[in-house]
Amino acid sequence: MVAKSDPTLMFINSGMAPLKDFFLGNQAPPSKRIADTQKCLRVSGKHNDLEDVGMDGYHHTMFEMLGNWSFGDYFKNEALSWSWELLTDIYKIPKDRLYVSIFEGNEAEGVPFDQEAFDVWRTMLPEDRILKFGKKENFWEMGDQGPCGPCSEIHVDLRSDAERAKTDGRDLVNADDPNVIEVWNNVFMQFNRKADGSLEELPAKSVDTGMGFERLCRAVQGARSNYDTDLWKPLFDFLGKLSGHRYQDVYPGSDSPALRTDIAMRVVADHLRAVSFAIADGQMPDNGGAGYVIRRILRRAVRYYYSVLNIKEPVMYRMAPILAEEFHDVFPELKAQIDFVSKVILEEEKGFLRTLESGLKRFENIEVQGKTVGGAQAFELYDTFGFPYDLTALLAKEKGWDVDEAGFKVALQGQKDRSRKDAVKQVGDWMVLRDSPSEGGGRGEVEFVGYDQLETRKSQVTKYRAVTAKGEVQYQIVLNRTPFYPEGGGQVGDTGWMIFGSEGTGQERVRVLDTKKENTLIYHIVEKLPEQIDDDTVRCEVDEPKRRLTEANHSATHLLHAALRSVLGTHVQQKGSYLNEETLRFDFQHFQKLSDAELAEIERIVNQKIRENIALEEARNLPIEEAQKAGAMMLFGEKYGESVRMITFDPNYSRELCGGCHVQRTGQIGYFKITSEAAIAAGVRRIEAVTAKGAEQYVSGLENEIASIKNVLKAKDLTKGIVALQEENKQLQKALERMVQEQANGLREGLRSKFVTLNGVKYLAEILPISDAAAVKNLAVELEREAGNAVIVFGAISADGKPSLSVKISDNLVKEKGLNAGTIVRELAQKFLKGGGGGQPGFATAGGTEVEGLKYAVEGVKGYLG
Repeated sequence: MVAKSDPTLMFINSGMAPLKDFFLGNQAPPSKRIADTQKCLRVSGKHNDLEDVGMDGYHHTMFEMLGNWSFGDYFKNEALSWSWELLTDIYKIPKDRLYVSIFEGNEAEGVPFDQEAFDVWRTMLPEDRILKFGKKENFWEMGDQGPCGPCSEIHVDLRSDAERAKTDGRDLVNADDPNVIEVWNNVFMQFNRKADGSLEELPAKSVDTGMGFERLCRAVQGARSNYDTDLWKPLFDFLGKLSGHRYQDVYPGSDSPALRTDIAMRVVADHLRAVSFAIADGQMPDNGGAGYVIRRILRRAVRYYYSVLNIKEPVMYRMAPILAEEFHDVFPELKAQIDFVSKVILEEEKGFLRTLESGLKRFENIEVQGKTVGGAQAFELYDTFGFPYDLTALLAKEKGWDVDEAGFKVALQGQKDRSRKDAVKQVGDWMVLRDSPSEGGGRGEVEFVGYDQLETRKSQVTKYRAVTAKGEVQYQIVLNRTPFYPEGGGQVGDTGWMIFGSEGTGQERVRVLDTKKENTLIYHIVEKLPEQIDDDTVRCEVDEPKRRLTEANHSATHLLHAALRSVLGTHVQQKGSYLNEETLRFDFQHFQKLSDAELAEIERIVNQKIRENIALEEARNLPIEEAQKAGAMMLFGEKYGESVRMITFDPNYSRELCGGCHVQRTGQIGYFKITSEAAIAAGVRRIEAVTAKGAEQYVSGLENEIASIKNVLKAKDLTKGIVALQEENKQLQKALERMVQEQANGLREGLRSKFVTLNGVKYLAEILPISDAAAVKNLAVELEREAGNAVIVFGAISADGKPSLSVKISDNLVKEKGLNAGTIVRELAQKFLKGGGGGQPGFATAGGTEVEGLKYAVEGVKGYLG
């Protein structure tokens, strides 16, 4: 479900997405006929269903798309006949409940009416059930560019017989009726949409079919909605027992009291599936990119069970094993990692529940104008604390306030517009210069020779295109043969030079800024196009120093992975990596911080393997079965083909499947040094390290830093110098504390005479000349103990010029008069200090930035004494 090899997508959002290169001819399919079930996620970009989930009976974030595919093999007759046969003869869906739609044609596009599909369909059902629709409904496109074509949908009428008698189902097809729904789409991939909007014929006519599994379940089971099937029942049953609300499959428009809780249950169950499978496929929740999408989905679910189902503790992690068991024979990767997935979900839930609590506190302290929560304030609660607008409106209603909904929508739309603007990228059409035939038969496959050589002398440009992002134009060049490694497997792409022309006619050097891969197509990013772009031969030179340092870091990650499993246990699994010529970063599954001793042992093992100068053993195009028998490490969330590349550094130590670049012997790594270890997500730790030149620079930097410290301390023995400095600091601190206490004692004598009586309460309010918080508190406590029945207010200004307010109240006044120091300081700090604070009813402190308001805050306590 995680789109690791396609930079145009975060997640696979259709059954066709992973097979795009087969349709474009960039790669040869493993078979001309394929059938599959594909996990899909639609929460961002053009296909964004997130906010609809829960509100109706057919939207989902994660869903299964069942598909059968023909790559230049069968076409319309077989595809349509087989789909009809499967639905009516095998699944026994009544024929009189089915309607089909076909493309009516589009003169402007030059695409005629789909007569062939019409002729096939009328051999199977009456012509009045064959409906013609336009481009919007019956011309399928993945995006603004790419494979597309006319389609023919099959719709099923799931209404009652009484409703069917009133209104003909044909009038409700494509009319947004929740009970007359598309169940199958046969897409006939005939065209490629170019950047200028025109269509070109694809190399071969193909078939892409899609049938949503959740909708199929509804149709086969005769259910009221997608959620009213046995696919969801185990999850709803669990939520029902926990919340006390039975799921009743109620939707907006109903006046049932179960409406709100049903929506919440649908959101939680649906989002659980998306989050669980994303984590199992290797995408951790994070603060940016695809990880933020997953975190956002999870938080939406938490908001609903927290505010609607009144569940105040983590619950989704308890549901994940139910989901894993349900899918164990279809997608076994979830059950295989269920302990890890559940742990990650638990920590995410706990973290966001704390955020929600903070948001509630923020709401309690919010300042409103005219009893209306401002749109910007409501948006802050949404954006920072995850409060949906409905929750803010509910809380406001309890206080007798309104919410500026229009202002909230403006702020929300502004955020969406900014995000959309940042994401805008214009991609031109490929300018094809020559075909690039390959052994696999794919027209656009590129021969990568970079494992064995860093220079080629007879490469050719097969195609190129322009890409504009944020006003900058770059070009992508595809070669028939390249030594440049494309970014992948955590390793950065190669840089270097392309040299066009010959020495006799003049040469032009073009800098390669990066190398990337879209599915299987390798392309090189350059700032400018050479004048001789169609030259017969191009010389390619990889930046060798950079590549060699990168190889050292990549091989070091393999040695590190093995050392981690040796020291911490075989539960350790790689969860991500990033490595370039300067550093390496390795993310792995582990649930606690590594001790200094563990880190030292890991470092020792890796450096030992480096000194052993182990030779690289590389097996290319190895059948996957042989790699498994050899005990190669295989990672969850990675897709492996029938043939793989196996990298071994000592068969008894490290053996992994890997497509990256490596040193020939471990001794070339030089030295390995861990620079940091930390948690990056629940159950996932990150080690950062350096090798070779980077390690040399790191150690040199440490030596220079130590020398500088010795110079500052004027001590040859660094340890003795630091101990002496600490001792000196301790003595100075004691002396300072004595001075502050003596000052406070002197103040106490004068303050005793300044008490006044207000409404039977002894009251003292002063701005003190001392700033030490402990001394201020001690002074207040001692004076209250002496006076009794007292309210004491002290203001102070810190050494950096920040105001503070302290209030001490006698216990009897807290009990008898209901005075609360925490409430008093919080309200006064917000009003006068532009800050906040809190504490206990008997003693509390607050701070802020507005020094001029301190005297008003101190005087303001009087107002609470009646």
